[in-house]
Amino acid sequence: MKTEFSLAQLADPDIAEADKILRACVHCGFCTATCPTYVLLGDELDSPRGRIYLIKEMLEKNRPPTQEVVKHIDRCLSCLACMTTCPSGVNYMHLVDQARARIEKDYTRPLTERALRAVLAWVLPRPGLFRLSMMLARFGRPLAALLPGSEAGSVSPTLSRRIKAMLALAPRSLPAPGAAGGSVFPSLGPRRGRVALLQGCAQQVLAPRINQAAINVLTRHGIEVVLVKDEQCCGALTHHLGRDGDALARARANISVWLKEAEQDGLDAILVTTSGCGTVIKDYGFMLREDRDFAGPAAKVSALAKDITEYLSGIDLRRQQQQHGDIVVAYHSACSLQHGQKITQAPKELLSKNGFVVKDVPESHLCCGSAGTYNILQPDIASRLRDRKVANIATVKPDMIAAGNIGCMVQIAGGTSVPVVHTIELLDWATGGPRPGLS
Repeated sequence: MKTEFSLAQLADPDIAEADKILRACVHCGFCTATCPTYVLLGDELDSPRGRIYLIKEMLEKNRPPTQEVVKHIDRCLSCLACMTTCPSGVNYMHLVDQARARIEKDYTRPLTERALRAVLAWVLPRPGLFRLSMMLARFGRPLAALLPGSEAGSVSPTLSRRIKAMLALAPRSLPAPGAAGGSVFPSLGPRRGRVALLQGCAQQVLAPRINQAAINVLTRHGIEVVLVKDEQCCGALTHHLGRDGDALARARANISVWLKEAEQDGLDAILVTTSGCGTVIKDYGFMLREDRDFAGPAAKVSALAKDITEYLSGIDLRRQQQQHGDIVVAYHSACSLQHGQKITQAPKELLSKNGFVVKDVPESHLCCGSAGTYNILQPDIASRLRDRKVANIATVKPDMIAAGNIGCMVQIAGGTSVPVVHTIELLDWATGGPRPGLS
């Protein structure tokens, strides 16, 4: 794609990066076939190619984002299926991230939308506040039915529809909090390694059992696990809302505490059980590439970050005698894992080797509609994607659904009665832990 940035514009490292990305695009349109919003809506501007044109126009002419541009960028899930499909290697992720930051800086949204986004950006990264908000949401759930829904076929959600979606996602009860930051879990038997385990934000409130299952599996196989004190949200939530100042501040804080832990007691890896977080942490090196003080440390952290299944693939897991060959597991490949981190086979191979019957889901490349805060901000599109995903899962007649991302788990569980569990919970069960999905 031809670009016409001025030399003055290209002096900005972000614009120089955008120019490189745009020039790689050859207009082939392969991305449209795997883009969830284009598949649903059939609008070229709701495809990666269409959004690339909108972003190019906005950046090249240095114009404030228009309402039309914002509408179509907001509808992007950042599922990154287009990057898997693209034969030219266009880094759409870094381009759309830049567009979101520009929108956040230069576009004035309606007051109610600004308020909602501000609440999400403030509450979700703070587990204490998020827990409180989930408790309060239980009182609001009965009122959700009284709120007006969307008209048939609508993809422009109202505030009431977004609030309704938010209340619907709130659980009826919350589990007890998991282990606190600063906790260390020694290996059972001779120590073979030492890792930090990302505590997460929403996950530690909604499903602390996931990290507990990871701790069980790791310590059972000789790996010491530390929950690093003073760790913060990874920054993914605010990063995808275009609030890069907040996201980068969180990234720097985490880099500091993780590398301090690595220097003091050693770390073989920083393990992540929420793939949406993992994709962003692995991108810290790029995000902070122009930061004189943090560029090197950020690259080190990105190199240390691994998805839990990525790490366990290098360990010979000891399966218990009990067989699970009668358990059919539909494996949902989270977008952030398959497209963002290119991890596709490891989770399925781990499950198969440990006795489960693993079934691929038709249209596995299409997003379930969770995508961070997308199922709140774009609930109508998200609901359609969830229903499509659940219908595809149903065709394999599973006993359980496995996924590697808490957002996907919550989203899919909202449309099915089949237990939705984390891959690590099944691996914990297979190696001596409790059967998941019973609570």
